[in-house]
Amino acid sequence: MKLQKSTSTKPGVEPKTVCEINQCAGCMACVDICPKDAIHVTDELSHYNAVIREEKCIGCNACHKVCQHNHSPEFMPPMKWYQGWTVEESMRKTASSGGIASVLSQTFLAEGGMVCSCVFQNGEFRFAFAGTEAELRKFAGSKYVKSNPQGVYSQIRKLLKENKKILFIGLPCQAAALKNFVKPPLDHNLYIVDLICHGTPSPKVLELFLKQHGYSLSLRDIRFRTKAKFQIYGDYKGIATPGVCDRYSIAFLNSMTYTENCYHCQYAKRERVSDLTLGDSWGSELSIEELKKGVSLVLCQTDKGRQLLENSKIHLEDVDIEKAIKNNHQLNAPSRKPEQWNTFFRRLEEGRGFDKLVSKYFPKQCFRQDVKNILIKLKMLRGGVNNYGILFLLKQEMKK
Repeated sequence: MKLQKSTSTKPGVEPKTVCEINQCAGCMACVDICPKDAIHVTDELSHYNAVIREEKCIGCNACHKVCQHNHSPEFMPPMKWYQGWTVEESMRKTASSGGIASVLSQTFLAEGGMVCSCVFQNGEFRFAFAGTEAELRKFAGSKYVKSNPQGVYSQIRKLLKENKKILFIGLPCQAAALKNFVKPPLDHNLYIVDLICHGTPSPKVLELFLKQHGYSLSLRDIRFRTKAKFQIYGDYKGIATPGVCDRYSIAFLNSMTYTENCYHCQYAKRERVSDLTLGDSWGSELSIEELKKGVSLVLCQTDKGRQLLENSKIHLEDVDIEKAIKNNHQLNAPSRKPEQWNTFFRRLEEGRGFDKLVSKYFPKQCFRQDVKNILIKLKMLRGGVNNYGILFLLKQEMKK
């Protein structure tokens, strides 16, 4: 389903929505569960809404019940906190962080299961299934944009009914939606890993950025990050000069481009709804050498989560919990909405240039990257290196 612009049947009348207006996360569970195809999700750049077509609705209330915004599953405190990485050096080298998601997935396949996660395919960020190691490679890399899980909930339920083992890796709101969709005892063979989430922009925001640089979402491949270096690569080429943090990444790191719901996220806390939670172990006391290679933060909530870790080739160490939370604020509270958020989106909708707007609102950060860009082009500074701490330093700057 293509995300559509919402329209009311009567001028000035708000459409009937599944959850509170402008608080939809775009998890798509309501679309999957509706027996009459009466729901479409609208993407209006700064917010999503799950709109009910009242002429098709039969009042079964299934959409309201499955909605993770209306009904969150049970939250569980972590049984154990770790930091670590896969012992497979080649896998760790190519991973965004410590490669834990990759090794968990590889082990799960070897044990006869299937993995479901986000892929970039045909210009869309959708969810797909992997049953081979070759298919697992399409999940690689962090994706700092909203993804669309439509269709996977019903597919997962079908596969579970066939006694298949499924590992789902997604955002906390998507994990919660899946738990609402698949009820006990059917969830016996379902394993859920959620990712610590800052917030997510609409794909339309990404497309506006790409368009300014002569690209579109027709790219064959897109990458948002290499270790601690944030920069978008399209078809293996840097959108900006390699080694320079581009305007999309700066806006993302400053929480400017997220949809409205992200600033009220009920899943931004240490209690989780999944078996395992993965993120980056920012602010770790480990050596710079290990940090450059990538270190993951791991929260284990259930025996299923512990089983996943024990069965995989992973090096795990204890982590300072308070330090981990301090450097991953989404384990304590949602990202803060910037004061200029409404103005930023209004100007985007008016057709203002994306890069110019980001430069206007974050002049110091953009100026530093512009200087870096010049120095790299003059060969006075080396570009394309993995400078550990770029994200951490930018996050610290955000707090000033």
